[in-house]
Amino acid sequence: MAGFDKVVASYEEAMAGLKDGDTVIAGGFGLCGIPEGLIAEIKRKGTKELTVVSNNCGVDDFGLGVLLHDRQIKKIIASYVGENAIFEQQLLDGILEVELTPQGTLAEKMRAGGAGIPAFYTATGYGTPVAEGKEVKEFNGRPYILEESITGEFAIVKAWKADRYGNLVFRHTAMNFNPMAATAGKITVVEVEEIVEPGELEPSQIHTPGIYVDRVILGQFEKRIERRTTRS
Repeated sequence: MAGFDKVVASYEEAMAGLKDGDTVIAGGFGLCGIPEGLIAEIKRKGTKELTVVSNNCGVDDFGLGVLLHDRQIKKIIASYVGENAIFEQQLLDGILEVELTPQGTLAEKMRAGGAGIPAFYTATGYGTPVAEGKEVKEFNGRPYILEESITGEFAIVKAWKADRYGNLVFRHTAMNFNPMAATAGKITVVEVEEIVEPGELEPSQIHTPGIYVDRVILGQFEKRIERRTTRS
């Protein structure tokens, strides 16, 4: 994008430049706060051999799960298999490479990548398969493992509001992985519920500054519930 105005008019323009083999970092938790339209555009484009970084992989027919049907995802770095039967089956069949990562570590991998920090030490996962093959160092008598940060060619993010300069406000549980993901992409694309003019957002309420954002598109959201539970 050139200039300050980062609003694009179509999903095709929003995801222009995504190519086979890219790494895509996706915000959201389950089906909450996911960039539904951007995921659907990746499905439409048919881009293959993707590495996807996300908390989980949606469900069979919604969210990131739709990219599994045509095997568009080669590898996923996630913290939770979740409700996705196709994800589980492709993992068991050896079709899908899965790197399971503790949830807090995954969030920090994104945040550190966006901050230009190549790696960090954490106690989480020490003494478990998560630590296999990783450097261990002691601090104050406690062992920590070295975790590398994550960046991607694209980050796809869901926000509540944005102005035309790409300043973002997230709402409630969409604060999950979206703010970290937004910083970790070489190209960050944000799908929002409302676009306002510069100056309309209260500066102290902006969660992600527009310097991290390359493209903004106004979306329409189904906001499906992952597991509906009601009284009988």
